[in-house]
Formats: sequence, structure tokens, C-alpha cells
Amino acid sequence: MKTQSCISLLLVSVLLSAAVLGGCKGKDEAPLFLESDRKGGVAESPVKDVPADILSTQKAFSNVSKKVTPSVVNISTVSRKKFVQPFFETNPLFEEFFGAPQTRRSKSLGSGFLISKDGYIVTNDHVVRDAESIQVKLSNDKIYDAKVVGGDQKTDIAVIKIAASDLPTAVLGDSDKLEVGQWAIAIGNPFGLDRTMTVGVISATGRSNMGIETYENFIQTDASINPGNSGGPLLNVYGEVIGINTAIVAAGQGIGFAIPVNMAKPIFSQLIQKGSVSRGYMGVTIQPVTEELAQSFGLKQARGALVNDIIKGGPADKAGIRQGDVITALNGNEVKDPSHLQRLVAEAGVGKSAKITIFRDGKTLELSMTLASADTAPKRQHEERGSREQEGKTDLLGLIVENADQDDGVVVVDIARDGAAAEAGIRRGDVIVSVNRKRTSNTAEYNRIIQQAGRGSRLTILVRRGDASIYFALRLK
Repeated sequence: MKTQSCISLLLVSVLLSAAVLGGCKGKDEAPLFLESDRKGGVAESPVKDVPADILSTQKAFSNVSKKVTPSVVNISTVSRKKFVQPFFETNPLFEEFFGAPQTRRSKSLGSGFLISKDGYIVTNDHVVRDAESIQVKLSNDKIYDAKVVGGDQKTDIAVIKIAASDLPTAVLGDSDKLEVGQWAIAIGNPFGLDRTMTVGVISATGRSNMGIETYENFIQTDASINPGNSGGPLLNVYGEVIGINTAIVAAGQGIGFAIPVNMAKPIFSQLIQKGSVSRGYMGVTIQPVTEELAQSFGLKQARGALVNDIIKGGPADKAGIRQGDVITALNGNEVKDPSHLQRLVAEAGVGKSAKITIFRDGKTLELSMTLASADTAPKRQHEERGSREQEGKTDLLGLIVENADQDDGVVVVDIARDGAAAEAGIRRGDVIVSVNRKRTSNTAEYNRIIQQAGRGSRLTILVRRGDASIYFALRLK
């Protein structure tokens, strides 16, 4: 009986509640919210006719995400780094009294992508460099320990490996066919947010001289790249990897850089095969061709790489390249600047024959050269000459010079701040080796060449600074 009473009271309570709630909205009152008829509601979508190309583009991005995300991995590393206060870092007494600097564990996050079913992963070298332990998380949330197969600091490319099989792999595209304005899609792990996808366009290609890596040929994109994206793939609308996300411009927004996949392929192939990278080597030192130097050498435009020194016995020396030659092409590829030549030589391959186009004394010549390995390049000793003071009157260049050792040019012992030489960048201690490609073995030869040139003349001066040789172009005042 008590049970029936309780049930009756409960039913009355529920009915009253329903009545109260139902009273919140009468039959003729508007609903609390409108639900789209595309979801089973009664309201029409605000925009009925969405252009077909927008829907297809949206679908394309969704397809890329579905197809490629399984091959993108999240990488977390743990490393130990020295930690010292700035004062103690420069104070030798610190270690004597307090022992060696303390270390602390540092954690970092990055991204990568699978290139083989058996667990080879491409990422950035800076993501895994000096890591004590590496863990890789797949899109199915499985976590594996990884080991470094090899890394190349000069291009910031590394390969790591996990012990797994039958894994989803990325498909590599052709970065040489990229055009500015094409879609660019980045997938990675920014700020630890798993498998984030961002979309933008290719903003530029062939970016170099950024001061990020030794060998640079970056794709620039405005697809959002943030800390943690490093090592993840940059994709086209076909879902093909066209680059490896590697850097951002901290002071700007929408400026990210990726390593072209065509540049990366031979690097990670060598890392997988032998754990290191071998590059071609010419045996020259080079400098940019400025507008002034181009006019001085008779070049129509300021392009190419000016040879300012030759390594004796190196491939260039054997091929007949001389100091003062301007390298304008390698294997038919026009050389834009020294960094471009450096990259072309590195990619040409060790032991391969290369055709070098040079500009010398107003003529274009073609030479053949067998590239050596950069590992065999001699280590040149750097010898700084101390500057010497001397009072006296400066010459037409604004210099005071004296004979260098063993009739090996003339050394600059003083320089006028407002002189032509100072404005061009010549410094005390520099050794002037030639003027207008005429050797200046001593002060007599140097003075004769300067006097013959006269005021208003253009001069091309070859200077040796330490172990480097540099050309300067200037006009006599």
C-alpha cells in the first residue's frame, strides 16, 4: 500500500513538472532556437545556393585531411641541457667552489611523417637533435619509442625509426613544379594540439639567404605554421608532400618556410642508407656579384658567384678555374648567387662530372670538373694579421700601405675614414693582392697602378683577409 502511494506521488510530481516545463512555450510561441532543415529541423539555411566550386574545394581539403593525417605523427623528446646563471657562466670560480653546471631535463614537441610501412619517419633535425629519448604518437593514439637513424644539421633534416609494420605512408610530390598562388596545406602538432590542419597558399619559392640553415631553398607559405609544426608535411591539394615545415618568422604572421621535398629526398635517402650525408665540393671560395663588381668585370647583370680564392689541388684548380672568374652556370642551371651555387654543387653528387660555365675577361667559357667529397676538403688555418699604426699621408684610395711578408702583396696599415677604400669596406690588416687584376707584390707596383688609374677611375681590388679572399669595387675620388 505504501509502495502504491509512493508511485502515485511520483507520477503526480512528474506530471506537474511536465506541465510547468510545457507551459514555458505555448503552441503559437517561437522555438528557443532554429535548427537547419539540413539536420532535420524546419528552418532553411541562410544561404541556399553555395557555389559548387566552393563546396568542391571544401571537400578537397576534407579529403586531404582524411587521407594524409594517418601518416602524420607527433614527436615528443626529452633532453638534458646545462643550466647556469649568466654571472656564473663567465666566472671561472663558480665551478671550483660549486662544481660543474647543473643540467635540467627539457621537453619539446614536433611533427613528422611516415615514408615507409616499416616505420621510417622524416622530421626536422632540430626536433630530435641531442634528444635522450624520443616518443612517437600515431594517429591511432599508439605510442612507440623511436631511435635516430641520422640527421643533417646543414639542411635541418633527420630520419627516425619506430619498430612497427604495415603503417600508413605519405606520398611524395614534385616541389619543382610549384607555382606561387597554389594551395598549401600544413598538418602537424602546433603547441601540442594533435593533428592540426591549416590552409594557405604558396607565397614564394626559392627563398634563400635567410640565415636559417647552411643550404636554403625554402618554400614560403601563409598556411599557419607554429611551434610544434616543425617536421610536419606541407601538402598540395592532391595530398602529396611538397615540403617539410621547418621555420617561421617570429616577428610576422603568415610567413612560414618549408624545405622542398625534392631537395629533401636525396638527403633522407642517404641518411637511411648510411646514416650521414656526402656532398659535392669544388674547392673555391666565392662571394656575391654586386652591381659595382658586375660593371667592373663587364657583366651585363649582377648574377653568379665570383671566385675570390682557389684551393690548391682541389677540383676547381685541376679544372682550370682561376681567381676572378665568375661562375654563371652549373650543368646548365643558371647560378643566381653564391648560396645557389653552393646548393647546386652539394646536390650534384660526389665523383660526378659537372659542366661549369664561367665569365672571364669578357668571354664565356665552359669547363669540366669532377666534384670531390666535401669531407675531403682541407681545413684551412685562420691567421689574423694584427693591425699596425703608421703616421703619414694616405693615397688616392685613402690608404697607407707597406710591403707584406715575402712580397705577397701590400698590407693596409692605416685607412682614412672618409676615403674610397673605407667606404667600400676595406679594413686595416687587409692584404691587397691585386688591383684591376694586376698583381701588387710590393708598394712600388701598387703605387704605380694607382697613379696610372687616376682620379675618377673604377678599380677592382682583391683583398686577402685572414684565410678569405674578397673582391671590392670602388671609384677613386
